[in-house]
Amino acid sequence: MAVKVLIIEDNPVARSFLCRVVRESFSDSLEISEAGDLETARRHVAKQSSSGPDGHFKLILVDLELPDGNGMEFLSEMTGSPSMKIVTTLYSDDDHLFPALQCGADGYLLKEDRFEVLVEELQRIVRGQPPLSPAIARRLLAHFRPPAPVSKATMTSHSGFGSLSSSAQFSPGRGVVLDPPPEWERLTPRENEVLTYLSKGFTIKEIANLMGIKWFTVNDHIKSIYKKLNVSSRAEAAVLASKQGLV
Repeated sequence: MAVKVLIIEDNPVARSFLCRVVRESFSDSLEISEAGDLETARRHVAKQSSSGPDGHFKLILVDLELPDGNGMEFLSEMTGSPSMKIVTTLYSDDDHLFPALQCGADGYLLKEDRFEVLVEELQRIVRGQPPLSPAIARRLLAHFRPPAPVSKATMTSHSGFGSLSSSAQFSPGRGVVLDPPPEWERLTPRENEVLTYLSKGFTIKEIANLMGIKWFTVNDHIKSIYKKLNVSSRAEAAVLASKQGLV
């Protein structure tokens, strides 16, 4: 069965370019649908959704500026969808990047990047990594990098913990969850198998080959595992798998 992809882009030239990028990025059989506006995109999604649980788009590329609205509206509407939603835009500023991620974007690519760079970034999906243009990755690192350590002299010049307030705002994550949550029992046998391979360091593509399934299907299993175990990274999932004797 062909993997369904939706490209939402109002510029015909850019849309054709993105189609070539997608076809070059994956070896799977692809069925690509195109939309030049939100209305058409919504019709495509509704049509695929009505065809059953396996009918949804596996990958959606979303432009942010469209004739009849903003791509972030579409991202918000797709909250909870198993589709992988990647923003493809010319905007690299914080005012577009962070709202898009908050609306549910799974990746953020700049259309101005070279063809080879975009292909390489999309291929990160099969390795279980978010597709991010190099400039966007640098911006995210700069945004979340903790401030420089406060010197002892500076710390002693303030009372209490006031001098640490700026660094306290930085929260790199929830940390490793040591005790398996109740949801552990809800993992299906297939998800347990995926988690086992994931914990041993296999990439999404390698897991797909070992299990004889599509890499998009493996990605769906991983999303479900993370949600059920309330974790956000491979490392956290690996800790739980180790405690359960899966690795």
